[in-house]
Amino acid sequence: MPYARDGGTSAPQRAQESQPSTVRLLVVDDHRTIADLLAVALRHETDIEFVGHAATARQGIELAAALRPDVVLMDFALPDLDGLQATAAIVAEQPDTRVILLTASSEPRLIAHAAAVGACAFVPKSAGLDVLLDAVRGARQGAMVVDPGLLGALADLAEGTLRRSEESATASVSLTTREREVLGMLAAGIDVGGVSRRLGISQHTCRGYVKSVLAKLGCHSQLQAVVVATRLGLLDLPPDQQPVARAVGWGA
Repeated sequence: MPYARDGGTSAPQRAQESQPSTVRLLVVDDHRTIADLLAVALRHETDIEFVGHAATARQGIELAAALRPDVVLMDFALPDLDGLQATAAIVAEQPDTRVILLTASSEPRLIAHAAAVGACAFVPKSAGLDVLLDAVRGARQGAMVVDPGLLGALADLAEGTLRRSEESATASVSLTTREREVLGMLAAGIDVGGVSRRLGISQHTCRGYVKSVLAKLGCHSQLQAVVVATRLGLLDLPPDQQPVARAVGWGA
């Protein structure tokens, strides 16, 4: 059965009681042991709050709607729907919620599909606790966490998207100068907080630019947007930055 950590306390109350910098984390995994270990470990972390656990995809979708977490740690292999279907449902209803896919597989097609439905990070089940916590913190800050060796799969995904609508996309997509600046910095591995500081704008305004870019390019993730923009010629990056992603302990 799914559970929320604070019993009868409502989600709005918990949001008000939490510190603004606290990341509210929901775990969706059919292995209760993982959720229990995380709950214990997070007692020593002041910036991440474990808010609940669901053992199935459908329960995870329901809890995400009720609790409105900042980040969802989503297992790929679930007993009802798979993690990709659950991710797509959560992101469609709550675009600001960041979903990290937890998987035992690094198969490129899986990762490309996950990026297409809106997952922001991919962490192996073999990763250590420090790697997982870094991914959770990075996801909240807008970072893209993915194995660099899988960028080719995302490039193929973007190329397929362009083949289906290349003429219309090239003719209709137009990024403003500021949107190109924001996307270029994200492609260089700078998170939303860093971009806002460099440009002298608020994080809220910066996220507004990111959402605008994603909408214009028809993308579900920042990483996919970087690939699509580069292939459309909308983003001129040096060869060593096409595109850049932050690796977090892949294969550890």
